[in-house]
Amino acid sequence: MSGTSPFVFLLVENFSHIAFSCALEPLRIANLLAGRELYRWSLASEDGATATCSNRCVTLVHRGLEPLARGDRLFLISGLRVQHHTTPAVLSFLRRERAAGTPIGAICSGAYVLARAGFLTGVRTAVHWEFHDLFAEDFPEVALVRNVFVPDERFVTASGGTAAADLMLHLIAREHGRDLSTAVADQMVYTAVREGTAAQRVSLQSRHGMRNAHLSRAIALMEAHVEEPLSPFALADRLGISTRQLERLFGRFLNTSPKRYMMEVRLTRARHLIVQTEQSISEIAMACGFTSTSHFSKVFRSRYGVAPVAHRTTLG
Repeated sequence: MSGTSPFVFLLVENFSHIAFSCALEPLRIANLLAGRELYRWSLASEDGATATCSNRCVTLVHRGLEPLARGDRLFLISGLRVQHHTTPAVLSFLRRERAAGTPIGAICSGAYVLARAGFLTGVRTAVHWEFHDLFAEDFPEVALVRNVFVPDERFVTASGGTAAADLMLHLIAREHGRDLSTAVADQMVYTAVREGTAAQRVSLQSRHGMRNAHLSRAIALMEAHVEEPLSPFALADRLGISTRQLERLFGRFLNTSPKRYMMEVRLTRARHLIVQTEQSISEIAMACGFTSTSHFSKVFRSRYGVAPVAHRTTLG
């Protein structure tokens, strides 16, 4: 690939700073190692002046939402509370650029904005795992995957964090060769470069040093039945083992019981929905298998030290 490839990074308020840095730095290092300008970039925000990331650092930008030049490649980067920062102006800008034929990608929760713009129906999409529950509620038509990035769709997506570096290294390899991509990774002291098909989260086997198929399947079943939680007896029955065996597995490998672990799964899902959606507390309670809102609030407060409503207010 000859010439210089221009990127425009649209920074949505509260964007992820780590995802932004991991997207930009590989391009800078590629230029440094190549000894010429393979890539150039500019930063954009809705107001055309600054963008504030989730760690509250303020970044100066080069431009607002004016039409992009022919040949520009647009990547949108966002972060927490993305639904509150997905404004009509940003959506109009994206739709205009799509109509103009601009290649568009998204990093971290940026895929949420593309989905809201109506771009991702049936499209294989990567988004940070913390936003999967939000996607499942708001965009069931999106073909969400657990991959770190998806480079081969109409809209390129990366799940956030260091996955942005994985995506950029993939693009550098595709456009300028594997040797340059490897050299960039070496400069970053990045020794664990992942392919797009890699999973976002550390596997249970890696996290706990275990190799027990029954326990892995038990946890997968728990995560698939949050709305209608399975009892330890029902779980053991599906696995073809005794309840006592199930209890021993959770005690040995996770130092907890199946019942307590299931509650943790449900409360984690509830916390994601509180932070990421506008659903009422009663709706979230039902979606996480609680028949009583008061019981849900009590359990949530016991786990997180604050009531569900207060948790949403604090993070707003």
